[in-house]
Amino acid sequence: MSSMFGKPRASSERPPQSPLPECNVAILGCRGAGKSALTVKFLTKRFISEYDPNLEDTYSSEELVDQQPVLLKVMDTADQDGPGNCERYLCWASAFLVVYSIDSRKSFEGCQRYLEVLALHAQGCQRRCPVLLLGNKLDMEQYRQVLSAEGMSLASRFGCLFHEVSACQDFARVQHVFHEAVREVRRQAEWSLPVRPLFISEERPCPPVATPVALPTHHSLATCTFNTLPTVHYKEIPSVAQAKLVTVKSSRAQSKRKAPTLTLLKGFKIF
Repeated sequence: MSSMFGKPRASSERPPQSPLPECNVAILGCRGAGKSALTVKFLTKRFISEYDPNLEDTYSSEELVDQQPVLLKVMDTADQDGPGNCERYLCWASAFLVVYSIDSRKSFEGCQRYLEVLALHAQGCQRRCPVLLLGNKLDMEQYRQVLSAEGMSLASRFGCLFHEVSACQDFARVQHVFHEAVREVRRQAEWSLPVRPLFISEERPCPPVATPVALPTHHSLATCTFNTLPTVHYKEIPSVAQAKLVTVKSSRAQSKRKAPTLTLLKGFKIF
């Protein structure tokens, strides 16, 4: 079934030694929320209304997100009654799409349990996986049971993004949601990079003429002279969270010219 919905990959597009970066997205939600419909819409631009509710599979698609290629893997989960046996996607996914149907209050209440499970998982996990809350079936507006404000409030409570989409209407909106998950994974990866401390060197000039230092002669020891050499001192730049930007005007500017403005890290002098 993966080959039915997945997009074919041409092996001649890139050398085998340069694989695409991968992003794993798991779609969670109660039965009937439209998870499979969203998956197929994203992969094929088609809408199919009937699915096997017990079928769970993973699909792959090469995508270009912000001019950067990525191999996007989508797991269409099939939990029976709420979150159960969660380890299969908690340890696999890089991001999560939690889906409910706007015409079903029950599906909205069920997705809250998924958000709680993801929040507990994030507390005991070193890496943070982005979560997006999706209100599906926007085409069923006349039967709406969950207001947009309720979805936004729930998303704000768990610190995740919120979107409303329709799997049977707008492909661009569905594609945007999946691409937004990739962007969030990239942002999280950038924030998680270790920051190495930076150093600046400050060389103090030596006097114009080297000053000889003579040692007194004792017990026939030869007279030695030492020249004073410039020394290099290193100062550690404070981390970004602690550094403050200040504006300083140089005192070297001539009176007839406008003094240049320099932006420096607070705590450092201008020489």
